[in-house]
Amino acid sequence: MEILPTVRLVRVEENYQFGTFGNWIIGSEAFCVTLEPADLENRRNVSSIPAQQYFCERYSSDKYPNTFQIMNVPDRDKVLIHAGNWIEDTEACIILAEHYGKLKVDGKEKRGVLNSGKTFLNFINVMEGINKFSLTIVECY
Repeated sequence: MEILPTVRLVRVEENYQFGTFGNWIIGSEAFCVTLEPADLENRRNVSSIPAQQYFCERYSSDKYPNTFQIMNVPDRDKVLIHAGNWIEDTEACIILAEHYGKLKVDGKEKRGVLNSGKTFLNFINVMEGINKFSLTIVECY
């Protein structure tokens, strides 16, 4: 029987304006922060996914050529892990980033996550040779 790597997403804040913020833990090591949409009852393309256990598998498309897809999300498909900076970038997926921060958008400060591209690439490098992993999502707010 194959032993899959374990990843936990610990959600620490839900903000309906800026999104759901969390921490991504690989094994027992804090790896990065996350951003997802708020919980809008698992609605397609706009909501975070229910907190529970999932399996993730390698995924590739023209837009996302090297990532992971979260499998068996109730009533959803193509929930991915990728880079981005604010809630509009999530497409109801999970964004990985180095730290929380603020960005200026149209002259206004907006909360989000920073250094996402580099952090996402680091994640892909850490997962080199791994095609599946177990993801447990918990809420601590």
